[in-house]
Amino acid sequence: MTSPVVEVRNLRKTYPGAGRGAAPKTAVADVSFQVARGEIFGILGPNGAGKTTTVECLAGLRHADGGTIRVLGHDPQADPTAVREHVGVQLQEAALHDKITVGEALDVFGSFYPQRADSAELLGLLDLTAHRDQQFGKLSGGQKQRLSIALALVGRPQVAILDELTTGLDPAARRATWDLVERVRDSGVTVLLVTHFMDEAERLCDRLVVIDAGRVVAEGTPAALIEGLEGHRGVRLRFADDAARARAAQLLTALSERDPDVVGVVPAGDEIEVTGTRKVLFAVVQALAAADVVPDDVRTVERTLEDVFVQVTGRAYRAEENEEVAA
Repeated sequence: MTSPVVEVRNLRKTYPGAGRGAAPKTAVADVSFQVARGEIFGILGPNGAGKTTTVECLAGLRHADGGTIRVLGHDPQADPTAVREHVGVQLQEAALHDKITVGEALDVFGSFYPQRADSAELLGLLDLTAHRDQQFGKLSGGQKQRLSIALALVGRPQVAILDELTTGLDPAARRATWDLVERVRDSGVTVLLVTHFMDEAERLCDRLVVIDAGRVVAEGTPAALIEGLEGHRGVRLRFADDAARARAAQLLTALSERDPDVVGVVPAGDEIEVTGTRKVLFAVVQALAAADVVPDDVRTVERTLEDVFVQVTGRAYRAEENEEVAA
């Protein structure tokens, strides 16, 4: 990667303990990554993993305890003003007064920057033209999220930080917001997308880091991370009765002990899931056919970023796992 727009190395941030005598809380233990110009870069992990603290340090909103950060060549810790002129931020907890209109909010936020985007173009980009005179308190959840993106873009930033953009939105609003993020990227803005939604990261991100307990545990493109899974192909089988399923489980377990294409055999309710290489389906069907054991249903299982998280951390992914500490 040449000339990264954002570069973070060995970032650390610790907060004081919540009560008297309580031990300090490490929100970010060791985070490093680089972001190329013009990409959607994801920071993915469960709540409390350190994602928001990371981007707040990157934007100059919090002071880091260690490590180095460069945004467009500037150090946001030493010179936050230089960074804020070029970085738009949409934070998870941001809110406006209920009475302010969409147009008024753009005017107020635009006044903070030496150069501002054309309001009409911005409203058109984010499908808000018809809501210019509508008060914030009367907007739907999806409209409020689109306005928050508009406010992050009003200063013509080169980099936009979008934090938990689709939390609380219904499926249709989420998909519409995903389309908008891609349109923002296509307009020339580099996007840092903070999310705990695996499907969102997989759909939108060109590259990403997975953060857990304040550390980067995986990095790459979604496709490469999924492709790199051990036993990354899966097959699910359903049988007519318990006896057939038990016989199949016995056969497939024995198969996994001698065939390198079959990695694991796991009961999955009234089904059996078999994981392995690209040839796992062929191996399973051949073994069952040879024993005259016929499943009622066979289907392949598509692996996701959630499977990546399970492999690198050794535990199931729970998006709402922890509350992130703030001070």
